[in-house]
Amino acid sequence: MSIDRYRAMEVFTRVVEAGSFTAAAAALHLPKGRVTTLVQELEAHLGVRLLNRTTRRLSLTDDGALYHQRALAMVQEMAELEGALRQSVATPAGRLRVDMPAAVGRHVIGPALPGFFALYPDMVLDIGSSDRPVDLVAEGVDCVIRGGLVHDDTLVARPLGSMPVVTCAAPSYLARWGTPLTLEDLAAQNSGQGHRFLNFHSAKTGKVFPFDFARGGDVRQVSRPHWVSCSDAGAYQAAGLAGMGLMQVPRTRVVCDHLASGQLVPVLPDWHAGELPLMVLYPRNRHLTAKVRAFADWVKGVFEEEFAAAGRIWETIPAPASPPA
Repeated sequence: MSIDRYRAMEVFTRVVEAGSFTAAAAALHLPKGRVTTLVQELEAHLGVRLLNRTTRRLSLTDDGALYHQRALAMVQEMAELEGALRQSVATPAGRLRVDMPAAVGRHVIGPALPGFFALYPDMVLDIGSSDRPVDLVAEGVDCVIRGGLVHDDTLVARPLGSMPVVTCAAPSYLARWGTPLTLEDLAAQNSGQGHRFLNFHSAKTGKVFPFDFARGGDVRQVSRPHWVSCSDAGAYQAAGLAGMGLMQVPRTRVVCDHLASGQLVPVLPDWHAGELPLMVLYPRNRHLTAKVRAFADWVKGVFEEEFAAAGRIWETIPAPASPPA
């Protein structure tokens, strides 16, 4: 692709976003005639009409809509690449707005912040703590830390690693309801009432997530009634410690401390509960600034230490009883 063709593609996407040639020309600091010419040359090169033009408005043709979708992705990717190269030697400074789950902020990021500012004394962090979906562009957030799979094509994900998930419960719950030794026990305890799950639900949709169990090639999802369902990880763990049901929780250092002290007890040890991927997310249409890069790189190191510390504690916890053969 020649630079003129790339420039024409960039101008076309800006015209679509701005809704007029005049507004696009102002945003690009180009004469309106030059913007019009570039779009016309692009249409001539492609052999299709991209825009329907009237005296009052512009609209995309069917071909234009298809071309705009792909062209916008390419323009954004190029802007991100160029921005990353320009910023690679820049010194991170200024304000960065980040959002993360409250439990992550309290137990992982907060205690490690002195190390961050020892490296980047010219930065300022505005930290929001929530488990709700955040509209990064609308809310002016630069990046977020989140767990789980990403289903948003407008965001770029930088993996931080994965945390194993453990099925566990408080001793007070197990004393009342018994300890399940098989998956069948989950629905057949206490005169047919079955066990109660402490469920986790989406803050956006209210959907309750089932428990995951895997052993060899046998993979199952199990749902059970609850007394309590949470959309916040901190409240979820607090309710579990209070004996409100069986829970599946990431094996963080805090959770491992609870398991080591006996405040929580692993159950169904022969069934794996999967892993929770963690990542830093930022908008695809913004290039990776030195500030975001510095924070993401630092956070990755913090979580590597967190995973290692949790693993060391986990190794000291006695293995729970397995079901009889």
